[in-house]
Amino acid sequence: MKIVSYNVNGIRAAVRKGFLDWLQTVNPDVVCLQEIKAMKDQLVLSLFEEAGYPYHYWFSAQKKGYSGVAILSKTKPDHVEAGTDIEYMDFEGRNLRADFGELSIMSLYLPSGTNISRLEHKLKYMADFQKYIGELRVTHPNLIVLGDFNICHEAIDIHDPVRLKNVSGFLPVEREWIGDFIDNGFIDSFRQFNPEPDNYTWWSYRANARANNKGWRLDYGMVAEPLRDRLQRSVILSEARHSDHCPILVEIDA
Repeated sequence: MKIVSYNVNGIRAAVRKGFLDWLQTVNPDVVCLQEIKAMKDQLVLSLFEEAGYPYHYWFSAQKKGYSGVAILSKTKPDHVEAGTDIEYMDFEGRNLRADFGELSIMSLYLPSGTNISRLEHKLKYMADFQKYIGELRVTHPNLIVLGDFNICHEAIDIHDPVRLKNVSGFLPVEREWIGDFIDNGFIDSFRQFNPEPDNYTWWSYRANARANNKGWRLDYGMVAEPLRDRLQRSVILSEARHSDHCPILVEIDA
């Protein structure tokens, strides 16, 4: 099973930039999208079906043009769960899960901490989400959480770790949380295969950051430990340019 995760920074804009043609070329089985910034009724759903994804599920934020996640699939899931019952976050449309047999795949868009109030909001959600995931794994041990975590884990995951050490996304408390998330039974699938620096998934639109590869690795495919032996590949698809992020791909023996 090939799974792609992509923060598209607006699904309608990404489609206009050729996202669906690119998707047909890569041909994943399941696609997790973040930051769709659209309501379902604002989309031409037939375009996704024509691209080979007859099953598509959308969990939009209540606020128009903001946040939102989606899952596209070639096959019908056994079950789809929108949200986490963490009410203060669910209205922002940040979690969507689809179960395929024994595999459970979640599209996650963790909030950013752009100011003090949002950082406090983010830290509270991180704690509540960790508890939720711990409980979910009791019933869904073969869980894959893909998406934009809005955190760089290690110094090699950010282009300037010294200058940016006090910026949200690379704060010690955030890095500690994502480290704990991994230690509680997940594999950072990309690092399972690639220990090299300078591999990023997000670049600012400013100062020619992408051309100079001054980026951040914010997007992860976190694979639950029971799936370790079935993990076949995990790569960053940096050639895709429909967003300020690029997609990641995880391949699992299904």
